[in-house]
Amino acid sequence: MDTDTAVRRLKPLLNPHGYSEQDDGGSRYRCENNGYNGDPKRKPEVRLYLLREGLAATVVTVFILVLWGLVHVSLRHLVIGKSTGEFNAVRARQHLEQITSVGPRPAGSQENEVLTVGYLLEQIEKIRLETAHGPHKVSVDVQRPTGSFSIDFLGGFTSFYNRVTNIAVRLEPKSGAQHFMLANCHFDTVAHSPGASDDAVSCAVMLEVLHSLANQSTPLHHGVVFLFNGAEENILQASHGFITQHPWAKQVRAFINLEAAGVGGKEIVFQTGPENPWLVQAYVRAAKHPFASVVGQEVFQSGVIPSDTDFRIYRDFGDIPGIDLAFIENGFIYHTNYDTADRILTDSIQRAGDNILAVLKHLVMSEKLADSSEYRHGNMVFFDLLGVVMVAYPARVGTILNYLVAMATFVYLAKKASQPGNGGFRYVRSLACATGVAVVSWFVALLSVLIVALAVTLLGQSMFWYNHFYASVCLYGAAATGKMILIHTLAKNLYYGGVRLVELGDRFFDVSLLLWCLSLVWLTQRGLCSAYVPMLMVAFPLTTKLLLAKEFKHRGASVKYSVFYLFGLALPYVHFMFLIWVVFEIFTPIMGRSGTEIPPEVVLASLVTLAMVFLSSFFLHFIYLVRSTKWILAGLGSAFCIMFLLVSCSVFFPYSGSPENPRPKRVFLQHTTRTFHNLQGQVEDRDSGIWINSFDFTAIQHLTPHVPELNDSVSTRCRNDRPFCGYPWFLPVKFLSKKNWYLPAPEVSPSSPMEFRLLSQEETSWGTIKMSFSVKGPSHMSLYLMPHKGSSLSTWSFGEGTPHYDPNGEYFVFYFHGLDAPSSTFWFEIQPPRDPDPSGPEGIISVAIASHYFFGENRRTLQLEEIVRRFPSWSFPSYWVSTYDMYRY
Repeated sequence: MDTDTAVRRLKPLLNPHGYSEQDDGGSRYRCENNGYNGDPKRKPEVRLYLLREGLAATVVTVFILVLWGLVHVSLRHLVIGKSTGEFNAVRARQHLEQITSVGPRPAGSQENEVLTVGYLLEQIEKIRLETAHGPHKVSVDVQRPTGSFSIDFLGGFTSFYNRVTNIAVRLEPKSGAQHFMLANCHFDTVAHSPGASDDAVSCAVMLEVLHSLANQSTPLHHGVVFLFNGAEENILQASHGFITQHPWAKQVRAFINLEAAGVGGKEIVFQTGPENPWLVQAYVRAAKHPFASVVGQEVFQSGVIPSDTDFRIYRDFGDIPGIDLAFIENGFIYHTNYDTADRILTDSIQRAGDNILAVLKHLVMSEKLADSSEYRHGNMVFFDLLGVVMVAYPARVGTILNYLVAMATFVYLAKKASQPGNGGFRYVRSLACATGVAVVSWFVALLSVLIVALAVTLLGQSMFWYNHFYASVCLYGAAATGKMILIHTLAKNLYYGGVRLVELGDRFFDVSLLLWCLSLVWLTQRGLCSAYVPMLMVAFPLTTKLLLAKEFKHRGASVKYSVFYLFGLALPYVHFMFLIWVVFEIFTPIMGRSGTEIPPEVVLASLVTLAMVFLSSFFLHFIYLVRSTKWILAGLGSAFCIMFLLVSCSVFFPYSGSPENPRPKRVFLQHTTRTFHNLQGQVEDRDSGIWINSFDFTAIQHLTPHVPELNDSVSTRCRNDRPFCGYPWFLPVKFLSKKNWYLPAPEVSPSSPMEFRLLSQEETSWGTIKMSFSVKGPSHMSLYLMPHKGSSLSTWSFGEGTPHYDPNGEYFVFYFHGLDAPSSTFWFEIQPPRDPDPSGPEGIISVAIASHYFFGENRRTLQLEEIVRRFPSWSFPSYWVSTYDMYRY
């Protein structure tokens, strides 16, 4: 028959009571007429198995939980097999503990420039003496470069550095080497963190890798430069100084960068290249405990994650390829005082050391390093399966494979669409309708969850999941899943009332296959290596369905069919769940430091919904293979209602000060004195206070009960006639945190105040005005330039000479100097306006400079320490003294 309800006539397998004699408990409860709800007088042509509702829910839930458990087991299993013993993790841990014992190490501090540098040089010298009679030689150079560059990170700004510190160690055969690998770590930290994971552990690993390679009895073919850089947290300054100025940099052919965006766990390869597939191949062949994903690379390089590493500097300014690795677990305590050595397991150090040592050994013995340009072109698809096996193949092979899988899918669907008569047209029409139902269910689910997220935000419960992640899954996941099932249940009962359920189940499998296939083709056409994900999500389900076609045709949704169907989905689903884990492991902590403007409920609710949509795609047809979904909907609805009630009653507090599992709230406090000068150089305004920035959406909501004077009555407003709103921003992130507070406080009086002077102001022959300045102050300063309406900067002394401004048309220069650095001078040329704006500020440009005292005796004041003492234990207040001076010209 060619009707919509036609199913091939089968010999009945039922006993007189309507059940199969071979029935088992799993399939016994089924609709006797196979879901046919047409004419009751018309006997159904076949009777196929349908799953019981409870069994279907149980099987799918167990399947998901087992795979999720496998993902977590693999993440906890840090070291696979026995270590070779070449890398000594115990000795590396001793280095880690010694480096972090001095406390925070901001660039420019004695802890960074003297104590840590001294320790590293001492250990390097021990290695040099120990291996002096071996086949290798070790050379050391302490570099203190000066330079500047522009970068489009955080909206775009310029960086200037004066005497940053680099310790470069050159390991090579005694006969010398012409080609070198570069291994990079940084030993500096942000101002208030001991930086065990970011990035002391990497430097400890590099010391031990240096020790191991230097003691090799077989001479290396090529050399290695180990760069311990002392100013990465200054937005990548030290790496720029090395790669653009150090003579050894000219012999570097590729690099490995060791970083962190979390604390401990596994280090993941999250970007490689550009191009140079031989580097990925080297990692695949050599790494003892592989952990890598090209998906992470393409997401990171898209700019979605507000972070950057020295990888960018070596790639953009050194034009050399590399591998970027980072610890990503537990980003909640990244850049906080909880980033301590005791939180990093020795097995984490062991696996990182085993991997880095093995990959470096492979590369320095490889002939490809000598002429890497010959192997430059092409990209690689790479990913690991639960950290056990690494898969990698050239992108061009991936493109062919992707299109072959897509073609197989279209052939499968075309065969169904080529039924005789009008059967093919009916199939295409029903497939289109089913696709519409699926898309509508996803849209309704997302819309519903966003409404819930908005309600949670309006109730003042934003970020309840920050310390209780699975609460968000129960709330948003239950809402999304329930909505999808409800839409399909309504479609099954109201729209598809006369269509057999087994046929509907088959049709919605085809819908999932079609949509994944379309995404496969789209990603492949865009040249994205991440297209391997939909390729897996098409190839395995399609193969499984074809293998089970006979079973499904003759017995329907039997237990055997269901179990083997899920078994066929296991590999792509477990890998997809790992990618979901990576997404939440990265983005959940980021919400705690992404500012006051991005609504975290919308972000997390959307991510949870998308995860549910993707995971449910090949489970859609199960909705049509069960007699009813009422108990499933009742369970999901109950879970949602209970969770929403608990969230509304403030049961889930976002933060935690627990030493075992901290989830701190980040707050920045600056005790600052601001001075504003008019066009005549006179002080027109001056004030002092404690300027407070909250770096998450909850702002001061939970802090006010502990610090009552910190309330909305002292909130600030941006003065658009002053550079960067008239406040001492350390980085150009005012667009992230527009809600700030300013508590009046006495003036600050640093023992070494900043000195800022206009040296000269002259008109050039080409119509611009050139201004020269000198500045002397603490190690960290921020320069802000705001040309008035109609004026424009044409050139300056920073970087390559072309001014780079942010989206608001202001210019930000990050300034740093190391120990014993002289005062600095800079200049810029500005084109005056043809028609000055009488309503705007006086003059043609406003220049402001802020000084930041991150360490030493000038960092604290009594007022700062008094207010910080009252902050709750679950907060992480980062505080320092600053000044802000503005001038009109």
